[in-house]
Amino acid sequence: MPIVSVSMPEELVDRLDQFATEHGYSGRSEVIRDASRELLDEFDDESLDGRQLMATVTVMFDYQSGDIERKMMDIRHEYDDVVATNFHTHVGEKNCLELFVLEGSMDAISTVVGTIRATKDVHTVGYSVLPMDEGRVLLD
Repeated sequence: MPIVSVSMPEELVDRLDQFATEHGYSGRSEVIRDASRELLDEFDDESLDGRQLMATVTVMFDYQSGDIERKMMDIRHEYDDVVATNFHTHVGEKNCLELFVLEGSMDAISTVVGTIRATKDVHTVGYSVLPMDEGRVLLD
């Protein structure tokens, strides 16, 4: 098996080690492999191919971290054809929550979610995807 080197904050490494111990993983490598598979399979639901979808994406970040609010606005404008609306609010003393409502294909939605996830200083990203036609509903 190839070895992949990844840089991450010490706090995240500590959390990975604790998670591995608490959940019976053999070590952090197994946790990262499992998480990688999950991330790669996330948007691979063939039943949603070719369907018009709606998604909500919730983003949490520390507003004091650089220019993160500007980055969220840039994403809103860059993907204007997919972003139906978005909402911004403050949560606690220093956190912001950005809510995006997306409409489009699975490819379009996954591109926007991937861009948000890859944005520096984003703490968490949660989402749900719903078909806008008659059919199976997918909630993540």
